[in-house]
Amino acid sequence: MNALSWSYVFMFYLAMLILVVGVTRKIIQYARTPAPLKIPTTPAPVTKAGVVWRMATEVVLFNSLFKSNRWIWIFGWMFHFALLLAFLRHLRYVFTPDCLIWPLINNWLVLNAGKYGAYAMLFGLAGLLARRFLVDRVRYISSPSDYLMLILIMGIAGSGTWMSFINHVDIIQLKEFVLGLLTFSPQALPTDGVLLTHLTLVLILMVIFPISKLLHAPGVFFSPTRNQVDNPREQRHIAPWARELETGN
Repeated sequence: MNALSWSYVFMFYLAMLILVVGVTRKIIQYARTPAPLKIPTTPAPVTKAGVVWRMATEVVLFNSLFKSNRWIWIFGWMFHFALLLAFLRHLRYVFTPDCLIWPLINNWLVLNAGKYGAYAMLFGLAGLLARRFLVDRVRYISSPSDYLMLILIMGIAGSGTWMSFINHVDIIQLKEFVLGLLTFSPQALPTDGVLLTHLTLVLILMVIFPISKLLHAPGVFFSPTRNQVDNPREQRHIAPWARELETGN
């Protein structure tokens, strides 16, 4: 292995450590944040089963965004669905043919959906970026990080699309590199320029994820406006810290 391969091995382990520790720390912080009031956004479900259904539709279908703005919903849902397709396609790099799920991830449908879904991802990202520039009220509250985050993800999607359709890389050697990372037995990395650009942008995303607005991914599950049952008359809501004060513990 050359110095370039060793440097990417080190950077991937470091970026993964930052990502896991950072996201775990934020999830713990979200879980410990008191919710002293019953504040579900109405109309809200009155049962726990209803809350589960509401969260499912929010995470999968972006239900509240659909009701708020159809154009933003189209671009946002298109990007996230294409991201899911890309994730499924990339699983072939971390699993081997002797794995039970291999037929599910290494078939014509998944591979081609992930490949051509890249165009949908870029189109959705372009729409979300254009919204930042063209809608006055959104442009007013947008910070430089909002633009840079979209540009970063577009760079990842764009370089991945370039490798899929124009500049093909040695996927066998790339898979050996990825599997080597997972098994702590580093392998040589292909030295293709577009691939190195793609991986560098992914590393940057992994490092900044725990301190970015992308934390809405785990954060949505801890939103009291979404995860609370609307039953303030039937059951008194007492935050854990308040219950401890009442009992004197």
